[in-house]
Amino acid sequence: MKKTIFITGASAGLGKATARLFQQKGWNVIATMRDPGKEKELSQLPNVTLLPLDVTDLKQIRETTEKATTLHDVDVVFNNAGYGLMGALEAFSDEQILKQLNTNLIGVIMVTQAFIPHFRKKKSGVFISTTSMGGLLAYPLHSIYHAAKFGVQGWSESMSFELGLHNIRIKTVAPGAVATDFLGRSLDKNLHTAYKELEDKLFAMTEAMMSQAVAPEKVAEVVYEAATDDKDQLTYIPTSDARAAYDRRVEIGSEASRIEIREQILGK
Repeated sequence: MKKTIFITGASAGLGKATARLFQQKGWNVIATMRDPGKEKELSQLPNVTLLPLDVTDLKQIRETTEKATTLHDVDVVFNNAGYGLMGALEAFSDEQILKQLNTNLIGVIMVTQAFIPHFRKKKSGVFISTTSMGGLLAYPLHSIYHAAKFGVQGWSESMSFELGLHNIRIKTVAPGAVATDFLGRSLDKNLHTAYKELEDKLFAMTEAMMSQAVAPEKVAEVVYEAATDDKDQLTYIPTSDARAAYDRRVEIGSEASRIEIREQILGK
């Protein structure tokens, strides 16, 4: 029987690459995005259904979930919708802070909650969420982004216990630099004169890191692995930069890692 994956944030980047890969693997794909009418590639593929979903719209989450489960018996939910927010906390507007948390954290939680009864009834299913290396360790000027990604990581670990009672897996995929539009369409970057030295150094470091970014198709392969390997494993780290940074943190401890990152960026 053909399996089905439900994907949020499928209009570009990792979400779109994952939709293409699962379709190629013979799955049904329910690809969601805020405006499906603009999608010209996925709409041409067999066994791909486009549905509208803004993960900050709670009413639409319920409606789209109900529609998806009437179309197919969903086996995997991939929570991928999100965007980046860089800058000092005092540079952000109230709206930016709420948008970041509502999209990258609350949206993940609410989409998952909507699908749990479906998975519990069938006694199987896998939830996968895109976090990032930013869900495993922290960098300057990303405080709200880290709040969301650390939140998803800790929430997923806690959820693994209650979902495990019903043979449901929950997993996170935590990449480093991925060649998507993160520095363009998917990023809000706010400046503040009181933090200019830190901004200049961090933004230059980010651009250098993104120049070595891996293709989203490579990360999509790890999403497929997480969806199909049936392992009791919470976190998958698909890129070498994220793996090296996380291994270093584990090796020297979180406090020493924090000091080392500060010295690397600010030299003090």
